[in-house]
Amino acid sequence: MTKDKTAIPTHVGLVLDGNRRWAREQGLTVAQGHRQGYQNLKTVAKAAIKHGVRYVSAYVFSSENWQRDRQEVRDIMNILRWVLKHEAKEFHKENIRLRVIGSKAKLGAALLTAIHDAEKMTENNTRGTILLCLDYSGQQEIIDAVKIIAASGVAAESISADMIAQHLYAPDVPAPDLIIRTSGEQRLSNFMLWESAYSELMFDKKYWPDFTEQDLLLALRNYARLQRRFGK
Repeated sequence: MTKDKTAIPTHVGLVLDGNRRWAREQGLTVAQGHRQGYQNLKTVAKAAIKHGVRYVSAYVFSSENWQRDRQEVRDIMNILRWVLKHEAKEFHKENIRLRVIGSKAKLGAALLTAIHDAEKMTENNTRGTILLCLDYSGQQEIIDAVKIIAASGVAAESISADMIAQHLYAPDVPAPDLIIRTSGEQRLSNFMLWESAYSELMFDKKYWPDFTEQDLLLALRNYARLQRRFGK
């Protein structure tokens, strides 16, 4: 059990909720809400890295989101492709690595190419890492890990928690110390279910586009006051 007022989480997870509701209240289109959501992600993620966070994971599109309106899905995919093709250069200049995790099963060829190119460009950057969780499901991540283990011929009695963790989408990335969700909803919604076993959870009533660097700093200060027990 530790209490360290200077503690900075190594890994912060962000559940970016409220883009659509924010857009409607502003009299804007849903697509404009998602574009503003990305701009705010860039601001907040870079601020987190500036303040010492090493990894920022952002829940940008869940596997369940494919059920949304087709035009909204197309708009989100276009935004993500643009980010990976153009904004990746800015992150590269700032020595920030970009990674995309998720099943990727339904992503088109153009988006897969953009993902590959952005990851390749930034793979040696060391200042911090932003993980975009795209076509992502925490349940599916666990299923995929178990399938790989089963296919390798490991006996059921030999499967361990460490073995499953080693076969997740980003096994080299430490589990999130802190997960922040905006818009007042208080649930994980299938985000990093395995990794979040001992994550601290914080919820903010603001819609994601209104969540500021100051809100992030408040969350980090609150995190530093916590006593993390890890089940002990």
